[in-house]
Amino acid sequence: MSFILLAGSYVYKIKKPVNLGYLDYTTLVKRRFFCDQELRLNRRLCPAAYLAVVSVVEKDGQIRVEQEGEPVEYAVKMKRLPQERMMDLLLPRGEVTRSMVRKVAEKLVNFHETAETNQEIAAFGRLGVIRQNWNENFAQTEKYIGFSISKTSYERIKSYADDFMKKNADFFDRRVADGRIRDCHGDLHAAHVCFTQEICIYDCIEFNDRFRFCDVASEIAFLAMDTDRYQRPALSRHLVDEYIAMSGDEDLLKLLNFYKCYRAYVRGKVESFKLGDPYVPEQDKARVLTAARIYFQLAESYI
Repeated sequence: MSFILLAGSYVYKIKKPVNLGYLDYTTLVKRRFFCDQELRLNRRLCPAAYLAVVSVVEKDGQIRVEQEGEPVEYAVKMKRLPQERMMDLLLPRGEVTRSMVRKVAEKLVNFHETAETNQEIAAFGRLGVIRQNWNENFAQTEKYIGFSISKTSYERIKSYADDFMKKNADFFDRRVADGRIRDCHGDLHAAHVCFTQEICIYDCIEFNDRFRFCDVASEIAFLAMDTDRYQRPALSRHLVDEYIAMSGDEDLLKLLNFYKCYRAYVRGKVESFKLGDPYVPEQDKARVLTAARIYFQLAESYI
């Protein structure tokens, strides 16, 4: 979706002019709009890192950032976060503690309690939208059957999702009535959590409201699933337990595996998309394929 330029203490994120179906960055006007959205939305959970939207110009035959001139592109300017403090790097080294996980849970409880909700946002928790999200996943991954996901796994996950939604239609309505559908982060996996002086949760979804307006259970399930992926089930459970204890949302448990399955499937899909991305070097695609297969296998494990 984007190019990331690392420049000393700063990061510049420039959106690719692509239409992937679930996002459309094909015009400069759209890319500027979504840069502004990214800045505004990410300041909710990581205010210190998101600095400004800046112009990219062509000057004297060169491309320059933050200079006067007619913009040929826009970039989100960010403070560079310490790579060594990212949760996805700390987890494999066994350097994420129960106390750290509790602080993440506390930050998310506070965020979800104040995150916007209204009738429009709440409608995204209805069964019709959830079914649409699943159907889109299955349609977009059909071409990867036999490559990053087996036909058996694909059909088994599809059958499970369909069956769960049929049996729990009333429960999804109850979640809506209870105010559990919020304007969330939408992409809460371990790579987006940085343990700085204040925990920074960054890179939320700005390009499609449908993926950000969701049940808080789906958001918690996402990070719990990714913690499972790093083979830290005790920490995953601790995250869920602490969130429930602080929020009082005990009904979350009934949806936990359903949404873990959904989130793992989405990650498998996104990794699979990279296999056809001309900007991803060929030597990286074996690693990408392995990651996609692991996510799809994890999705199936929650059935």
